[in-house]
Amino acid sequence: MRKKITIIGAGNVGATAAHWAMTRELGDVVLMDVMEGIPQGKGLDLLQSGPVDGFSYSIVGSNDYRDTANSDVVIIAAGLARKPGMSRDDLLAKNVAIVKSCTEEAVKHSPNCVLIVVTNPIDAMVYTAFKASGFPKERVVGMAGVLDSARYRTFLAEALQVSPKDIIAMVMGVHGDNMLPLVRLASVAGVPITDLLSADKIAEIVKRTQHGGIEIVNHLKTGSAFYTPGLCAVEMAEAILKDTKRVLPCAAYLEGEFDISGCFIGVPVVLGANGVERIIEFQLTAEEKVALAESEVVVRKQMADTGL
Repeated sequence: MRKKITIIGAGNVGATAAHWAMTRELGDVVLMDVMEGIPQGKGLDLLQSGPVDGFSYSIVGSNDYRDTANSDVVIIAAGLARKPGMSRDDLLAKNVAIVKSCTEEAVKHSPNCVLIVVTNPIDAMVYTAFKASGFPKERVVGMAGVLDSARYRTFLAEALQVSPKDIIAMVMGVHGDNMLPLVRLASVAGVPITDLLSADKIAEIVKRTQHGGIEIVNHLKTGSAFYTPGLCAVEMAEAILKDTKRVLPCAAYLEGEFDISGCFIGVPVVLGANGVERIIEFQLTAEEKVALAESEVVVRKQMADTGL
């Protein structure tokens, strides 16, 4: 049976995710948005690229959640984007209402789906979707760590003048300034980056990673990143739809792992057909524990601010 993916939000991130999903031939796509004509036009445009790109799946744009029925994966990308001078937290109040409404409608028509949340601030929005859906923790997951790790790997590859494919690096924690780009586990084809880069250069890359989103916002002026966020959401969807058991850093609900309970935070997880199939827990250094605890403080404040 053909898989079905719903993407809620036909803005830059959602439409780009739809594009990546089609080119990877993950299944039939529904691009959902409240703005009449926008998802229909973008969906039709994408559909017409099929003969050129060679994919055979369908994509439809819709304003009616009934068209999303029986989706295997629902990607929530609806919400306001950041502009210069705004933090992710500035979006929280407005996006809580949007994500809550989208989640309630989506799960009404796709009660067995896995939810992937992309809307910022992601750690608070994935918590919002979790509360609104009533789903088990395994079937609600946030995108952040895949994106942050991609930025980290990109900056390391630039500094080392090597292919980013050969960089292994991971970011944990909140999707924000308190994120934790792990230095001691980062390597180039197995060679630790600490053997190849100075401490000052690594610190510079860590800081750039932590502020990678606002760097793009400041360039664009009127919006935020969308090419890579869209692809990262699809990377997660592919692991779920194809049951590949990929290990990806995602915002997952912790119940004692890393000594944290009762909140979503970025950690390495195994993604498969059931969503988050397990969390990869490992021993952190004292310094890393402090950094992760700082992330937890930020996330818990965001959760409290949702009012859920």
